[in-house]
Amino acid sequence: MSTPIRILIADDQALVRGALATLLGLEPDIDVVAQTGSGRAVATLAREHAVDVALLDIDMPDMDGLAAAAALTASGAACRSLIVTTFGRPGYLSRALEAGASGFLVKDTPPQELAEAIRKIAAG
Repeated sequence: MSTPIRILIADDQALVRGALATLLGLEPDIDVVAQTGSGRAVATLAREHAVDVALLDIDMPDMDGLAAAAALTASGAACRSLIVTTFGRPGYLSRALEAGASGFLVKDTPPQELAEAIRKIAAG
């Protein structure tokens, strides 16, 4: 078995963070190694925990997921980011890609599609 994909979940809603962590914890090749409710903490946690993929909510109060993705990209970390949001507003996808995100999903995506997106992003 290969090394599990190391995941960071950043979402300001504790219930959503916990649910995503529990759901992804059921996947044998995915390991949630860090969680935060703060976009400002993303780059530091990604580096500290050798994260492969960061799941970033767009709507966080201190630093949104788009800014967190840009900070993660600017940090030079090997971690890729996946924007996961409730809001599929026009312009978010292009702004996410401009910020360096590797993918974009809405939160009503089926769980298996989320896991597959993480695998694809981790693989490059």
